[in-house]
Amino acid sequence: MPRENGRRGLIRWGWRLLKWCLVGVIFMFVVVVVLNIWVFAKTTGRIHHDTLVCDAEPVGLVFGTAEGLRGGGHNPYFSARMEAAAQLLRLGRVQHLLLSGDNRTRYYNEPVSMWRSLRTRNVGSDDMTLDYAGFSTFDSVVRARRVFGAEHVLLISQAWHLPRALFIADAVGLKAEGCAVPDGRVGGEWQLWLREWLARAATVGDIYLWGRVPYFLGPPETLPIRKKEE
Repeated sequence: MPRENGRRGLIRWGWRLLKWCLVGVIFMFVVVVVLNIWVFAKTTGRIHHDTLVCDAEPVGLVFGTAEGLRGGGHNPYFSARMEAAAQLLRLGRVQHLLLSGDNRTRYYNEPVSMWRSLRTRNVGSDDMTLDYAGFSTFDSVVRARRVFGAEHVLLISQAWHLPRALFIADAVGLKAEGCAVPDGRVGGEWQLWLREWLARAATVGDIYLWGRVPYFLGPPETLPIRKKEE
């Protein structure tokens, strides 16, 4: 009998633990959804989906991503960002391009990959500045303001990425608009969307709770642009 009572007690404890775990998962899900809605509400109105109507800003901040896919082949996200950046420069929607990406090793260099791709699109070297310490969206946006002294920027990336980037820009006093480029299609895209939903929620914590700072700032640099008139 004591053994039977112990087994029943263990089962009751297991069900209780499962219930609280389920409550925790539901709570976290609700928090993530609410934070995402807040980020969308603050930024969606500043995202334009056609390069021809994207607002004119002195600096176009181009976010880095891998040029190729892990399984082989070209990354359509990379190509779309490069094509849009070159077009915006040709149209005079931006004066200068700030290419910000990860340069974690000598064999992985997003800014140089972007520079090479844009050169093939007839973008001059003088029209581009490379930021080698854009290790994340957070770092890229903060460095654009604090290192490169940008005050007005056009953020160039996919539509799903821009709400988070604009939210960060607001937090650091960077006046920004978003220019959405075509999404393309890659395998495992649902994982990317899920990660972005979690990243948006985490960004709220970065800004308002744990005071995240960029991995590396360094000395200020000057971009060759004219100040935008208010």
